[in-house]
Amino acid sequence: MEYKNDTLLDEETLEKLEYHYRSILELLGEDPDREGLKKTPRRAAKAMCYLTHGYRKNDDEVLKSAIFEYAGSQMIIVRDIEFYSMCEHHILPFFGKVHIGYVPNGNMVGLSKIARLVEVFARRLQVQERLTKEICDSLFKTLSTHGVIVMIEGQHLCMQMRGIEKQGAVTTTLEYTGCFEDEAKRAEFLRLLNR
Repeated sequence: MEYKNDTLLDEETLEKLEYHYRSILELLGEDPDREGLKKTPRRAAKAMCYLTHGYRKNDDEVLKSAIFEYAGSQMIIVRDIEFYSMCEHHILPFFGKVHIGYVPNGNMVGLSKIARLVEVFARRLQVQERLTKEICDSLFKTLSTHGVIVMIEGQHLCMQMRGIEKQGAVTTTLEYTGCFEDEAKRAEFLRLLNR
């Protein structure tokens, strides 16, 4: 299956990535010309393009493409948005669920754009703490909401496959602004998530 064109880099950059993946295979002691690896450098280059296509997306444009007049709700919550990202420390995957709440202030955003916003920041080399803050700050700035809260629950393969090798560990991060500075408002969000 080919990746969507908007996720790929230009051909020259793709060829450079392919060259470097081939070198990595050789440095690891593999023969990149053996049958199972002949196409691996190209596949790996395309995969890395896809996994980091958030660098080529603009969060502001994503959100502004579907802003609507406020339709009346005290809090809007989109929960269980799955995400996949790459740890910037080891270039290994981390993944999990994002839960987002916001209190509108005159306008709201199309629900699918919230999930797309998560993709913009997740599809970059990341740390979970920054990912949480970037999503929160972007929504707060672009929508001019009364407040935004973002919770992420993630599993990190850099903890599970290497190093400490602890399976099942989940990292939870929470970022909030505006009316969610109030403890009661945060508690309401967490109660609605059944957390």
